Amino acid sequence: MHPTYKHSSLLKAATLSLLALCAACSREAAPPVADASTPAASASPPTAAGSPLETRPPNGTDFKPAFAGQTRAPGIKSEFPLDISVVAKDLNGAWSFEFLPDQRILVTERQGNLRIVGKDGKVSAPLKGLPKVYFEGQGGLLDVALDPQFATNRTIYWSYAEPRDGGNGTALAKGVISADESSVENVKVLFRQMPTWDSKLHFGSRIVFAPDGKLFLTLGERSLPETRVHSQDLNSHFGKVVRLNPDGSVPSDNPFVGRSDAKPEIWSYGHRNVQAATLDAQGTLWTIEHGPRGGDELNHPQAGLNYGWPVITYGIEYAGPKIGEGITAKEGMEQPVYYWDPVIAPSGMMFYDGALFPEWQGNLFVGGLGSTKLVRLQMQDGKVVGEEWLLQDRGSRIRDVKQGPDGAVYVVTEAADGQLLRIGRKS
Repeated sequence: MHPTYKHSSLLKAATLSLLALCAACSREAAPPVADASTPAASASPPTAAGSPLETRPPNGTDFKPAFAGQTRAPGIKSEFPLDISVVAKDLNGAWSFEFLPDQRILVTERQGNLRIVGKDGKVSAPLKGLPKVYFEGQGGLLDVALDPQFATNRTIYWSYAEPRDGGNGTALAKGVISADESSVENVKVLFRQMPTWDSKLHFGSRIVFAPDGKLFLTLGERSLPETRVHSQDLNSHFGKVVRLNPDGSVPSDNPFVGRSDAKPEIWSYGHRNVQAATLDAQGTLWTIEHGPRGGDELNHPQAGLNYGWPVITYGIEYAGPKIGEGITAKEGMEQPVYYWDPVIAPSGMMFYDGALFPEWQGNLFVGGLGSTKLVRLQMQDGKVVGEEWLLQDRGSRIRDVKQGPDGAVYVVTEAADGQLLRIGRKS
């Protein structure tokens, strides 16, 4: 039996203090307010061509990037007008969405609802049959993904914060959408993050199917000082990307298979809270994780590698001090491809390969929560060479982003009256 950890009243008090600090720092679950430590970023274009869009001072005032272009890439601007339209509205706490083969859209709402948005924009009643979720803090019903054979088997996968004795944890389940689309049947839990912990924070939770049929699931480190160190512990699922077979079993070629001191599901480790993950044109995995106060990271996770948290980071504690030894690099730990300081609070990402915007092909799009914007990253040879901020005028927390079958870019906003938006090209 896996151990279950319970916390004292003192630790719970510390958790409340941490939540208060989080709300002040414009991070993943906080209201869209600016970081109180720095002046608000300007929404206007940079004053000089090629200047970085971010004009605020970094929180890590004496941290230096490891290589040129690792942060504050030159600002760029799309030279064509966009057509922004509302596909659906009145979504309550939407977290993820996925296009069905007939172009209708599955949407998750954190309180535990899975809905279908019709082509007319009407939102269905919640489908029945999903397991109960832990709907507190950042928990709830989170990501959803279609089985690669969905057109014939109607199977979906979803991640969620699972309530358990003594706490909670991220879980992955699958089920079949019923013929009348009123429920999800044959539900089976495939994976449970261990250990169980009593925390409302950092569930990670993005699901990505790889071309070989395996799937990746991202897992947060539960945020607390006691749990963040588990990111470096191979006997814990905290702060990891795991790789599974579609039935939940462990692929035989995972990097830690056969080691008695490691969980065999682990693909990469040393992560904080990965709420964005996708594949590039070559079918390899990219992720973006929330930093603390500064230090949101774009990574390209490779099998068995260590991405450093909390030993190295370009962020600082919410209260101000440096984290650990206050270092940004260490032998044996990977550098992020790119980082943001101050943060964008990233959630959801995708590489664009559609025909509607040939100018955007190969670009990476990232949703911004506390920063209330859609970030476009121009990529070249695996590096970020330009950055554009879109949708800032709407002031909406962008929770997920996908490319539609029509080549448009779609985003879902996180609010009690959230919207699903389509970004098209104005003719």
